[in-house]
Amino acid sequence: MAVMQRIKKPTTRKGKKVLLSKEPKPVEGPKQCIFLQGRNPSDRARKVLRDIYDLKKPDAAFLNRKNDFVPFEDATLIEKICYKKEAALFGVSSHSKKRPHNVILGRTFNYGVLDMIELGAENFKAMSEFHNMKVLAGLKPCLLFNGPAWDLNQDLKRLKSLFTDFFYREKVETIRLQGLEHVLSFTATDDGNIFVRSYRILLKKSGQRTPRVELEEIGPSIDFKLRRTRLASDDLIREACRVPRELKPITKKNISKDAFGSKMGRIHMGKQDINRLQTRKMKGLKKSAEEKKEMLLKKKIAKKEAKAQAINSQ
Repeated sequence: MAVMQRIKKPTTRKGKKVLLSKEPKPVEGPKQCIFLQGRNPSDRARKVLRDIYDLKKPDAAFLNRKNDFVPFEDATLIEKICYKKEAALFGVSSHSKKRPHNVILGRTFNYGVLDMIELGAENFKAMSEFHNMKVLAGLKPCLLFNGPAWDLNQDLKRLKSLFTDFFYREKVETIRLQGLEHVLSFTATDDGNIFVRSYRILLKKSGQRTPRVELEEIGPSIDFKLRRTRLASDDLIREACRVPRELKPITKKNISKDAFGSKMGRIHMGKQDINRLQTRKMKGLKKSAEEKKEMLLKKKIAKKEAKAQAINSQ
């Protein structure tokens, strides 16, 4: 159930500016995320959330205070904090005998929980255990989803969309080769295991124009096990993913492209008189001076004959 908030009317210019910043926009910026501690979180679950927070920075907030709640039973606290922090994504760590080292990832829509997926961290190697150079915070990573299970399983398909929301950041029009420094790899198996790996891209000399690419693992290395899920209905997902009318591309009629990428257009014109059509003039088709004199003489004779016929008819 979404959090019910009373309607606030701004009394100052600053208050109006704050409320306008909270309204939905046609083009949203990077989604904010909050990381919470649930009931009795284990040290491994806290470290997993901390490393995901390091990958998400600076568009994230990590809250160290423990909260006595179970997200799958009551998500009111998550909705309140997401409304207060203006966050669309959340992560919760918890631990119990039945579900050890538990990590819950989810997202909200209209200040209500949209999707919630529970993962178990079976194996984990922190980022601090990899003693090498790391990437800068705030870089847009390349996301690789390996395995056919991402498209065959409905739960994994929604989890793929959730991971994309977590690390999408801002939209870019062009890509510079030297700007590709970070890769996040997600490998899914048929039995519900998800292997998350993080690499730094190294561009080495190859003796050619294109460099040789090498990957160096920088952490974290997480082996997740898919557990419980709470997914939104298809209608709600369709409403959440609706594209505003001003952002929809305007289709141009009678324009198409062939197999080679050339633009082809069709023009509708009225009926043309070919006899009056202006064609290209060539010197070889020009009449000589003698031919022009003969044409003038013929016109004069035709005029005289016309006059004579008019007089005779009178």
